[in-house]
Amino acid sequence: MAAGVVVAGGRSTRFGEPDKALADLAGVPMVRRVADRIAPAIDALVLNCRADQREGLADALAGYDHPVSFAVDPEPDRGPMAGIRTGLRAAESEYAAVVACDMPFVDPALVAHLFERAAGRDGAVPRLDGYFEPIHAVYRADAMAAACDRALERGDRRIVAPFEDLEIAAVEGEELARFAGDSFENVNTREALADAAERVE
Repeated sequence: MAAGVVVAGGRSTRFGEPDKALADLAGVPMVRRVADRIAPAIDALVLNCRADQREGLADALAGYDHPVSFAVDPEPDRGPMAGIRTGLRAAESEYAAVVACDMPFVDPALVAHLFERAAGRDGAVPRLDGYFEPIHAVYRADAMAAACDRALERGDRRIVAPFEDLEIAAVEGEELARFAGDSFENVNTREALADAAERVE
């Protein structure tokens, strides 16, 4: 079984109110668009969120094609690495895809490829223009969660810090170029939301 973890617990200060995860993107909450995009590559979905988000996210995911569970941050506002850790702890599978809630163009074919590349390793992470994309990746859930714990315990909140303890396959160059170029696009502002609304299928 393959799990998907959507990280939605951030405060979205650049986006403003209402919650970015629930923002209307051409008639559909953005988090639902992300979940629907990765559905072909997963068997179950975990939503990482704050406690105050849970009800709204549950409504947005009503009728989803796979089982949905929630991984509520025990300590909100500790950053994306803590959200990844909390989500992976709740994933009932060896490997899990982690995607941010504001990536409505995530390519399901790339997610499936990352699962293939992660097999036998601790994860597979795209590297675009020399930079890792940790919230668009596949991880061995237990190993990555433990590496996040170690990084947080030593006070290192860099989102790539856990990779120092893991065997990660970097997916880059021609291998990465085969997939949709806008898979990594983040919708962080109202202007970006309006632009995305004109392009969603």
